[in-house]
Amino acid sequence: MTDVFVDRSLEEIRFWSRIMKEHSLFLKLGFNCEDTKLIEEANRFYSIFEEIESQALAFSSDVDPQRIYDFNRVVHNAVSYIWAFKRKVLGLIIRCKIGGNNFPLLVDHVSREANYFRNRLEQLNTGNLDPLPDAVINENVFFLRIMADHAKFINHLLDPSERKLVEQAREFSHDFDQLLFQAQDLDSMRPQSQTKPLLNQFVDQNRVSVRQLRDFKKTAHDLIEECKVKSIIPPLLADHVFREASHFLEILDAFEVSLSHGK
Repeated sequence: MTDVFVDRSLEEIRFWSRIMKEHSLFLKLGFNCEDTKLIEEANRFYSIFEEIESQALAFSSDVDPQRIYDFNRVVHNAVSYIWAFKRKVLGLIIRCKIGGNNFPLLVDHVSREANYFRNRLEQLNTGNLDPLPDAVINENVFFLRIMADHAKFINHLLDPSERKLVEQAREFSHDFDQLLFQAQDLDSMRPQSQTKPLLNQFVDQNRVSVRQLRDFKKTAHDLIEECKVKSIIPPLLADHVFREASHFLEILDAFEVSLSHGK
């Protein structure tokens, strides 16, 4: 019999450690060449999360839960450090202490994801996971903003001559801003808003939009990889945002199942 705590922990770490590793690379690529200390720090975080990812992949689901509890604490510590690094970089950019090509919103975005990962590890180790009605709203408020950000980044990193794709990215940005506002409205109406019909409709509506955005990202990734579109988006970044949309869609699918079974 597999342990739910073990499976859930390994699933989260396998997904998010790769994301953190790639964040380190993207930040490094956006620094100016003279910012050698920041480049070295980014390289160090890349190595740390590459090792964490390898360890997480090496564990099997029948591992002793205590080992995973201890592993979660180690990973939590690493995530806390990369969160602090990202916030430091954000401060340097906003105060014009460094240049480069990292958008302030992108650095804030990746720091929010680190904070989300850190909180999830805390929840798993303490056993204080959100009840379903709270999880539905909290996850959507977080991920809808992430998806809206992605659309904005794609919009700004496409070549301006790619007018059709730029317009599509702008439309997705607007749509997900609206979905985020709706989620925040539902959030502020808690607990009265947490009725099964409202949550069902909320999840169904968002699933449709996230699936459309995921498919757009997949198309964009394929075009970029085949050199059929003009942009400064690396193929890895295109794949990165596609995987995050797919991950959000999996969460929404799980919510739909849980809500339909009245759990």
